[in-house]
Amino acid sequence: MLSPMLQASPERLARDLDVLAKGIGVRLAGTAGERAAADYIIARAREIGAETWEEPFPVQSRIVSEEQLDVLVGGTWCRFPCSLFSNTPGTDGAWRSTEIAVVAPTDYQRDDLEQLRGKAVIHLGCHIESRQSYQRLMAAGPAFLLMVDTRYPGTTPLADGMFPAYTAGIGAVPTLSVAHQDAWDWVRQGATEARCRIVGGMSPGTSQNIVIDLPGTDLRDEVLYVGAHHDTQAASPGADDNASGVIGVLELARLLHGCRRRRTIRIISFGAEEQLSVGSAAYVRMHRRDVSAQGRLMYNLDSYGSPLGWLQLHVNGHHDFEASFRPYFRAANLYYQTITSVVPYADHFPFAAAGVAAVFHHRVNCNAGRFFHHRPDDDVSRVSPEVMARDVSVVATWLDQMATAETLPFTPGIPEADRPAIAACWKDLFGGWGG
Repeated sequence: MLSPMLQASPERLARDLDVLAKGIGVRLAGTAGERAAADYIIARAREIGAETWEEPFPVQSRIVSEEQLDVLVGGTWCRFPCSLFSNTPGTDGAWRSTEIAVVAPTDYQRDDLEQLRGKAVIHLGCHIESRQSYQRLMAAGPAFLLMVDTRYPGTTPLADGMFPAYTAGIGAVPTLSVAHQDAWDWVRQGATEARCRIVGGMSPGTSQNIVIDLPGTDLRDEVLYVGAHHDTQAASPGADDNASGVIGVLELARLLHGCRRRRTIRIISFGAEEQLSVGSAAYVRMHRRDVSAQGRLMYNLDSYGSPLGWLQLHVNGHHDFEASFRPYFRAANLYYQTITSVVPYADHFPFAAAGVAAVFHHRVNCNAGRFFHHRPDDDVSRVSPEVMARDVSVVATWLDQMATAETLPFTPGIPEADRPAIAACWKDLFGGWGG
């Protein structure tokens, strides 16, 4: 018999959404926008009466005042939109001009990449998901990279970044995101040269994790973690990615604060997720012993507000872990795709690397994800407070039951068969426990 559903408020969600996505807007890691979001979360949590604190950590902040890209098409230099990847350098305001080369993922099968030396490389694929491949690319010495996100063949450059563990250990060249359709036209029309100029780049800064604690009464050595992230990509107000998650965890805090519970619920809004979960990785590294020993689950809300679409739950845990929340969704007439493969691109993953059963709660509206992913039009028109309230109500009800149960109805931890893949990904993309 399921308990009565705790009901989230679409009106409260809409109010918080307007502040984050409209009032504050772009919230790049380590900048004033991210700081303003953190202050808002702290104020709302203290308004609820919850114990709240901040844990700062260092980041590289993307601070860019100018970014220009010209391509020589049919003998004429033409200007195109672009966006500097985070964790890559600018050009100190100087123009960098050279011939064009094109790289597809299959080109990493070549014995060498010497043909890229000194070139402007149009790179198909927004991520280089192998440390070895990235090392070979940097060793080839390109002048700069023009990254084409092949998931979204549109006319707008998406904002993104290089993995910080890669650039810190191997280095980087100026890397610009460009629109898929522009790259298509360059190649089709036989473009021969490109030049770029970037004023600014990466600068040392400080991000923060905001912790909202709802203490348990008697099982204080068991913690249920809940997460979201308050930063955004460049030029994006991040209504769905991830103001939706932040307003969701604030609503969870409101709904659960006054409930009696045996286990602690620890809600964390992470900074710098868009640089590859830098904030959640920093939290888990800092508290590794406690997270591994006390953590019983991690439930992460990220980009789940799309009015049209379907729900995906990325689950790392034993089969009975997923079975513990499935009835709560079905009671609300909600169904989802279950994905059990390793997905390192959200804040649940560092917790899974520490051995904690973890979920990434996500809503997509196209096979690639969401058509407004990391774009300036990820605004309040892209999300539905009613959809988010429905999801948050289910999660709140399930969490309340997990916090009060005498014995958890699932096997904690990560199945042994899944640990090697998680460990390999943690080491390659995040640099392992040494960072």
